[in-house]
Amino acid sequence: MSQQRSLKFDIEYQLLLSFLGLLLVVFLTAFPPTVVGDVPWRKMVIGSIFNIICALGVSAVLLPNNCLGILNIKKKDRTVTSDLTRPAIHRKSNTLKGHHPTCGKYDAHIFRIKGRTVCAACTGLLIGGLLACAGAVAYFFGGWTVADNSLLILLGVVGIAFGLFQFKLRNLVRLLMNTIFVLGALLVVIGIDGLVRSLVFDLFIVSLVLFWLYTRITLSQWDHEVICSSCEVTNCKVRE
Repeated sequence: MSQQRSLKFDIEYQLLLSFLGLLLVVFLTAFPPTVVGDVPWRKMVIGSIFNIICALGVSAVLLPNNCLGILNIKKKDRTVTSDLTRPAIHRKSNTLKGHHPTCGKYDAHIFRIKGRTVCAACTGLLIGGLLACAGAVAYFFGGWTVADNSLLILLGVVGIAFGLFQFKLRNLVRLLMNTIFVLGALLVVIGIDGLVRSLVFDLFIVSLVLFWLYTRITLSQWDHEVICSSCEVTNCKVRE
């Protein structure tokens, strides 16, 4: 319980900062600062950093062990009891599919394709990451221009806000919200770059994107903690 309280406090603090960051982005959209003396290689730097972030996110999804560590389903600091001491039903049934336990508590987190169990959130982040990489390349390196940066930013803010609360949704809707979350981050980065045209402000927005992603991960951890703490099954192989 103490771990849950600590995690809840972290989440409340991170959510507060996340929404303050979103409000700051809206403020920058309404009152863009005047920047003098921008560097010519701004787009190359920001595009490279953003694509590296997307690539790391995609690799974490594609590598199951990394993704499992991010979602924090297995706690490394806990001692796992030998399978020989567990009832056979828990030893066999509470396995992981789509890095979620098969106990039924996580049905909203997964969907199935041709008999294969897939994590909805990670699939959404994967799709969003790939699309965001393509969009970043087109804008930062391909000369793609945006007609209305303010509208782009506001759409991105809405997408990020929806993505932060995707854990309340189910299955394919959860997948869609995670995809929109990543694309929303791209829209904010592109919109601020086109509106302000400042390396310093771009780096600040990229830092906010990293913090929003970290908050999104912490929310998933909290969601898993709440689900497992309410489970009445004893000697759960996954929980231990």
